[in-house]
Amino acid sequence: MERRTFLRSSLLACAGLAANRLTVLAQRGVDPIALRVRYPDLARHFVFEYYPWYGSNPFKHWNQDGRRPPADLAANYVPLLGAYDSASTAVLEQHARWIKDSGAGAINVSWWGQGSDIDRLIPSLMDVMAAHDLRVTFHLEPYRSHRALSYAGDIEYLIRRYGDRRGWDAMLLLTNADGSTGPVFKSFRTILPRTETDCHGRTTEVADFAEDAVWRAQTDLVRETWAGDFSHMTLLADSLDVARTEAAGFDGIAIYDNYVHPDTWRTHAQNCSARRLLFAFNVNPGFDGVVDVSRPADSCYVPLPLDPAADAVDWSQSVDRDRAAAASERRIIESFDATLTLQTDADLSNARRGFFLVYLNSFNEWHEGHQFEPMKDVVALTPEERARGYHNPTDGSYRLRTLGRLITGVAGSRQ
Repeated sequence: MERRTFLRSSLLACAGLAANRLTVLAQRGVDPIALRVRYPDLARHFVFEYYPWYGSNPFKHWNQDGRRPPADLAANYVPLLGAYDSASTAVLEQHARWIKDSGAGAINVSWWGQGSDIDRLIPSLMDVMAAHDLRVTFHLEPYRSHRALSYAGDIEYLIRRYGDRRGWDAMLLLTNADGSTGPVFKSFRTILPRTETDCHGRTTEVADFAEDAVWRAQTDLVRETWAGDFSHMTLLADSLDVARTEAAGFDGIAIYDNYVHPDTWRTHAQNCSARRLLFAFNVNPGFDGVVDVSRPADSCYVPLPLDPAADAVDWSQSVDRDRAAAASERRIIESFDATLTLQTDADLSNARRGFFLVYLNSFNEWHEGHQFEPMKDVVALTPEERARGYHNPTDGSYRLRTLGRLITGVAGSRQ
């Protein structure tokens, strides 16, 4: 009875928070109708971080961190689809339906260089997304140490291969409030320190460090190359160092880390605005990453804790699972509220420059536990899966459903 009472009260409370969120946003100056008028393609400004790196024959990514699938996954949650293959058309179709139903209009693909396994998958991925009226953009990963020198070339490759060659049927062109359009690209591990010191006091060079001047030469080259083709190019770096972001020639920041909490975002947005930089903070359910059991005992590896913390969680207890899910749902609502409030604040750079972009972190980064993709309900876990201590909640679809209520409440329902 205690578990059922807690679950019912938690779900009702979170549903009430989501339902009342539009009222709260309105009190903070966010007018959904005005936002739709300003951005007629508003759904395309809500973009899922998307990872097409999973394989099942042989297993890829499900087997990292010393794991042995199919029962022992490199994740704290078992997907509703199981240990799937990202190349499966059936999987891609189901993902597209879920994304479409959520109200989001695009995905941001984790991309690992020209000719990589993921690059070879992009044509079929784009075919499916286009068939569901969804758009695709790219998140440039650190696929090699000196990838900064290839930044402009990589963007040219992506635009020509997946934009021009396809007649722009699937690649995202972000439309600003003034009607100008252009591609948007995000990059991970961009503004880095030259050295780092580990827990043993050893200082080493950061292998993928690049001088700001190197990045600046590349970002300048991107804009020179495409000046006659697009009204603007939006280049975003995953960094909170706004001075170096500006020096490197990026238009602004796009924060990936879910440990950068929403209550700090206004300060970062103000720092960006002081330099006329753009900012994009992600809507997220927190972080619950899998422990890497393959690390040696003397390494400096320390697993990141559950965030948001729900006190001490005993995952064998249903009431604790429900408390953790309720905390995660509150984070979704809090982060949604915060990013919309900041992006529509007339005193900050995004509203002044007519820019609006909400990353949703993530659709399916299962290793870090912040996926919106539906999970198995806990009662659907097999005895072997239960024995391995997965964190699946009572309702495996609660995250995507909560997010869908929030997005469609602002952007309108999808047909």
